[in-house]
Amino acid sequence: MNKMTTLNIPAPPKVDNSRQAQWVENRSVFPIYLALAKHLQIEIPFPPNKRVLPEKAELELFTQVHTWLDSMDQRVLVHQLRHLLQMTTLNASESGLRALIMRHLKKPSKSITDRDKIDFLLVQYFALCAPAKTYHKQIELGDVAHVMKPVLGEVDTAPLPWCGPLEKMIASLRSFKSLRDILKTNFIDQGRRVKESAGGMFYDPSAMLAFVRFNFLLRRTLIELMHADLIFIRSGLTHLQSAGARTVDCQSFGLTAAEPVARVRQLADEWKQPFQKEYTERSVNQAFDKLLSLRADVERTMEKILGKPVEAPKATPPAPATPASSQTGRSAGTGKSEGPAGSQSSKKEDDTPPLDFENCMEQIWEQLIAATPSRGRSMTTVRLGGARLLMSSWEVAAFVSEDGPAAEDLRRAVVARALVTAALEHAKQSADNSGLESALTIARIEVSRLQERVEVAKQAKDTEAAVNLGISTKRLLSALDEAEKL
Repeated sequence: MNKMTTLNIPAPPKVDNSRQAQWVENRSVFPIYLALAKHLQIEIPFPPNKRVLPEKAELELFTQVHTWLDSMDQRVLVHQLRHLLQMTTLNASESGLRALIMRHLKKPSKSITDRDKIDFLLVQYFALCAPAKTYHKQIELGDVAHVMKPVLGEVDTAPLPWCGPLEKMIASLRSFKSLRDILKTNFIDQGRRVKESAGGMFYDPSAMLAFVRFNFLLRRTLIELMHADLIFIRSGLTHLQSAGARTVDCQSFGLTAAEPVARVRQLADEWKQPFQKEYTERSVNQAFDKLLSLRADVERTMEKILGKPVEAPKATPPAPATPASSQTGRSAGTGKSEGPAGSQSSKKEDDTPPLDFENCMEQIWEQLIAATPSRGRSMTTVRLGGARLLMSSWEVAAFVSEDGPAAEDLRRAVVARALVTAALEHAKQSADNSGLESALTIARIEVSRLQERVEVAKQAKDTEAAVNLGISTKRLLSALDEAEKL
């Protein structure tokens, strides 16, 4: 018989277990459900001036809110909830996520949809609240238990025998070097089968820890390997352009035999992580198969034009040893040892080639993903050539988190600022202004576009996006002003 422990949800402050306690919980999740309804274009039975709920409610309002939340639970599917939380700032609220998890865990009768939502929300909570070093070490059940304590309480971290298949798959993840390796498995489907076979035992706290660990490590590995392939594609296209090539044979990908290099680069730059829609083995595999087809097309074209393929960068999975030997000191997908700021000790700054937009974007991403900043830190530093660039927390999130409505705008704002900063620093040190005017031209175009995007966010009542974009735009303008004085 499978061992099963008891869910020990931390007790709320001792007010009472009556209507008021339920109202407090309903108020905490109400903004998330409002956002879901707006996102899915579901009618909201509360006028705009009634959407800030009072601390206490009359029976009529309590019943109306309670009924609406229950109806939303029935209508919202797991992938829709995943898409909303990963695409908006709602995912940055620890208290909101915790309240949403508690709401579903406390349901006396849970559907399969409820279970899948809990499964997703638990790993989102872990990703949000885990210390930065956890992102780049081999995570153990004790690490997960520590982070999940506010939600699950004290949990026995002894492995459950029936969760053994998850542990075997986690061990295999460490050996994968490319997406091709992981797509030969059916780990997503295997994990789902373990979950479905668990029945009510899924809610054993020790089991939920095991699923959080498995889900997080699987997704982390997929993302690292995906970016390694994207880095290779962009690097390959750069080599092809340097050799005078103008087209790529992209028939495997489903395009023409003479696709412009610029078009292929655009495809790589616009690639989206396949976790925003329905998250199944089939949907993820289809998306990654397309990416591998694009890589194969680039490789074949390189071999034809250059005579041999350029050596592919390898993603280095996190080592199971101590954090000191983990990936924290490595740039994901490049295999190059780097310091905290991402500077390569074996390469002189004078040898650094001029930055272009895509190369700058990639360098920033590599440094951030290689050493995720500590939570709570307001600013993070990256290095580009001889320049140091300070990034705000929301700018970092735009690079290392799932794509959101304003994420692309924020990334472009940061890259434009980085290009100006790096070109200005180079000009100061070498008296060579040749690259500065190009950077200024790019920055001026981005400023104009960003100012429009700020206005769009304001009109959409997306206050947070408007504020963040506004601040990032002002920083770009400040860098422009300084450079233009040179």
